[in-house]
Amino acid sequence: MAAFGTTTSTATATGNASAAPNDHNVPQAGGDGISSLTWSPTSNYFVSTNWDGGVRCWEAQESAGQVRALPKAQVNHEGQAPVLASAFSSDGSTVFTAGADKAVRMWSLGQQPPNGVPQQIGVHQSPVKSVAFLQSTNLVVSGGWDKFLKFWDARQPNPVGQLELPERCYDLDVRGNLMVVATAGRHIVAYDVQGQPREHMRKESPLKFQSRCVACFPDMTGFAVGSIEGRVGIHYIQKVQGKESFAFKCHRQENNVFSVNSICFHSGFGTFATVGGDGVVNFWDKDNKQRLKGFPAINRPISCANFNAQGNMFAYASSYDWGKGSGAYAPGTPNDIYIHYTPEEEIKPKGKKTGFGKK
Repeated sequence: MAAFGTTTSTATATGNASAAPNDHNVPQAGGDGISSLTWSPTSNYFVSTNWDGGVRCWEAQESAGQVRALPKAQVNHEGQAPVLASAFSSDGSTVFTAGADKAVRMWSLGQQPPNGVPQQIGVHQSPVKSVAFLQSTNLVVSGGWDKFLKFWDARQPNPVGQLELPERCYDLDVRGNLMVVATAGRHIVAYDVQGQPREHMRKESPLKFQSRCVACFPDMTGFAVGSIEGRVGIHYIQKVQGKESFAFKCHRQENNVFSVNSICFHSGFGTFATVGGDGVVNFWDKDNKQRLKGFPAINRPISCANFNAQGNMFAYASSYDWGKGSGAYAPGTPNDIYIHYTPEEEIKPKGKKTGFGKK
């Protein structure tokens, strides 16, 4: 196990397509960049969103550590506009998506919408970067590049509320009553979304470079934020005895620094994964400040990832992450989704370790 704070990844590029040899290659992953992967909270259905305008759904099955995924359905945003984010309702029946068509859309699984385009339930003045479902109020929240958070009741055409952000929304996450939003300008805003959403905290990111992703702790005591400069900040909103906020380096190889593209927590153990532009998957334990597992780098960036509700399957996308802009995009480059079976010994805490590296 590596301590936090090591400056380089132990992984070296292997040219392998997947992080582990037996990871399942999900069929029909789409023809363009993969922007999000989201699992149902109640089953092993999951969806992806793509820059080709597609929203795709599969059912994953696991038996004795062997995984396979079966394509179930697909819908498309209007005009094949890139889709940037996805979320499930708390009962797993409905998928909400948002994207470059400036729309927030709703897809009831098992139903094929007219012309294959999911119903629009909300709109922003600019592309919509993030979307989430608020279980306490059954509202959908969306964060846009128009610098607004908007709250939607799927039965009403107008937002039931909106909050102005300090800058464009880059990512948001909701866990229980906690919502954390990371924006341009390195602003981070936390909200209490039980009942009427209210701002709880506003601060500058603990990281010196642009925020790329944010994820709430499962116990709602704080959040993790990842930057384009291969670093993660662990920040406590509530005081937790014996716990202090800190930051650590990751997704670095020799003198090269890569973006942290996604942070996803394991609901059972409170440990988490990071994936990055270096093509590496890492599993971490923030409480004991350890890296639990580092996988060899794959041959493409990993753009997004997520654990299923049970925590025994980890989906990740091998796809261009736009980290070098449109000039480095090569049309026709494969975009793949893999599912890694995750036994407990890979992701559960292993206890305290001495020799913790520097922040």
